[in-house]
Amino acid sequence: MALSAIFLLIFLLQHFIINFTSVISESTFNELSHFMGTNFLIQFLMQPVLIFAVVFHFVMGFYLEVKNKSARSIKYVNYKGNTNSSWFSRNMIYSGLVILAFLVLHFIDFWFPELNYKYIAGNPEDPTRYYHELVVKFHNPIRVISYVVAFILLAMHLLHGFQSAFQSVGFNNKFTPGLKAFGKYFAILIPLGFIFIALFHYFNQ
Repeated sequence: MALSAIFLLIFLLQHFIINFTSVISESTFNELSHFMGTNFLIQFLMQPVLIFAVVFHFVMGFYLEVKNKSARSIKYVNYKGNTNSSWFSRNMIYSGLVILAFLVLHFIDFWFPELNYKYIAGNPEDPTRYYHELVVKFHNPIRVISYVVAFILLAMHLLHGFQSAFQSVGFNNKFTPGLKAFGKYFAILIPLGFIFIALFHYFNQ
């Protein structure tokens, strides 16, 4: 669970860096997107690994949630959740479900049309098409709102998940306080960055 989370954190950062270039330079975004969309290793090695990691992470999350609940058949007489755990840690399953729904939307929005463009419709490859396709997606206010809500919940998910993932793999030394601080910045700034990208393209059309 922790290893798949760390892998997805790395992918999230890479995904953000590429998407953020769409705010700065249309040509740079097209170049990076074209490379990611046509590189053999990325398409046929890294992409299947990514999909497996996403599915594995969520399946394990549901499994651990059920296992934890079944481990205590009798509820606490007096339970004060805020005393020993944060709201984020106690509701990871719910924020995870919303993020999963968002990922399904994201696949429908970008991945499925990409597969159709390249492998079904058989269109000639156009290395300048990616920016326009992104802008068109963010023309729909309902889609933009759904992205904003999803990334707010992703921030909540990461506020606990980032630290928990590294702690689970045994990262506990003098650098732990620094890692915790970095995790909080990562959990807040990266989702805010994605929200900024969506709003930027929506209001600048």
